[in-house]
Amino acid sequence: MFAARLRSCPTNNVPRWVTFAIDARRFALPLESVLRVVRAAEITPLPLAPEGVAGALDVGGRIVPVFDLRRRLQLAERGLKLSDQFVIAQTPRRTLALVVDAALGLVEAAPADAPDALSPGIPTLRGILSLPDGLVLIHDLEAFLSPEEEVALDAALRALEGQRAR
Repeated sequence: MFAARLRSCPTNNVPRWVTFAIDARRFALPLESVLRVVRAAEITPLPLAPEGVAGALDVGGRIVPVFDLRRRLQLAERGLKLSDQFVIAQTPRRTLALVVDAALGLVEAAPADAPDALSPGIPTLRGILSLPDGLVLIHDLEAFLSPEEEVALDAALRALEGQRAR
């Protein structure tokens, strides 16, 4: 996986970002929060999970919630495709997987604040990268869930763990 390989590459203190695409839009996460990128796999339904959680995935024996960014970004929903990928990322509270159309690679760039005009109604947007070939929106994984959604997700994950233990 390119993120794991490139973690050890030298840098000139410019932030590094893992970029990915959903529809024709490009997004980024800080490299240090991305654990790996994997091919799409079957997702286990996660009843009672908050809106935007597509289900759960077993990653190395750990149950990881899978987020459908299309829902969060209010884009047209579609089923999971074989060409899709999961970006496995770490927040201060949990590991999660994001369904993306494609991981694009690694870029080094200083971010700019996200102007409100670019991100109305998207509280998970924390900035933008201005690259020679266009803008890339930076997501803030810490803002993905409200406290109430965190509680609901934890309960749904515990229930799934309980079913697995049987």
